[in-house]
Amino acid sequence: MTDQMMERLVAPDDLAAMLSVTTGQLAQMRYLGTGPQYVKVGTRVRYALSDVQTWLTEHRRSQT
Repeated sequence: MTDQMMERLVAPDDLAAMLSVTTGQLAQMRYLGTGPQYVKVGTRVRYALSDVQTWLTEHRRSQT
């Protein structure tokens, strides 16, 4: 297995707590395609931490 395959995946409730948003907000971002990339494991949504970091970096702002 590659390192990418062994990457830690987090559940929406864990990611919501890390980002200080609600799970509903994460669901809305998935629906709109504005949030971090995610994977479906069966019917469950999971986020790879590297995808979350990439998304955060891409959305970093220095001004409003």
